[in-house]
Amino acid sequence: MCESWPDECLPLSSKKPGSLDSLIPVAHVTREQLDRLLEQALLLDDHGALARQLDVLAESYESGEVSRAAILVLAAEEWRQSGQPAAALDRFQRAADDGGEVPVDPRAGIADTLFELERPDEARDMIAAIGASGWTPATALTIAETLVAYGDLDGAHTWATDGVDSCPPGLLRESLLRTRYRIRIDLGLPEDDLDALLDISR
Repeated sequence: MCESWPDECLPLSSKKPGSLDSLIPVAHVTREQLDRLLEQALLLDDHGALARQLDVLAESYESGEVSRAAILVLAAEEWRQSGQPAAALDRFQRAADDGGEVPVDPRAGIADTLFELERPDEARDMIAAIGASGWTPATALTIAETLVAYGDLDGAHTWATDGVDSCPPGLLRESLLRTRYRIRIDLGLPEDDLDALLDISR
């Protein structure tokens, strides 16, 4: 599997002072392992090293408390943070192809990265494909935030509104309401019934 990956996906060959602990590939991935790795990376602020370690986990994965797709999404996010959007796009695509359980559709990450790579037509096609299939409120929030970042306020408003309509009460719905409210302010729209559900003092 790793033979076709770019060089940056290869495991760390040795442990260096001030670097992440070298990770022995394991077949079964636990949340504790992931949490420990993420904590180390947070302390060291080394996104590239964490991305490589997550690649190792995904490569050796057979089972776990989180899916391989979720690990690949984490790797993609770290590659983006390390300034490697092409590697991130590859990992998001692998996560989408894997089909494992993830909080946010990996195709939303693909769309966001395509925008970053200045391929907006492909990004919009991907978002349209997500819209034509099943999606979660968390995916709707991610897409809305992406469209805001790249200047499509009308599209962002549609996704945020649809996300609110499909989301039960809770923190995620609150986030969708807040995102939608900010978009409506930028669009110069008056307060509506959904805005009235948001406690803007919080």
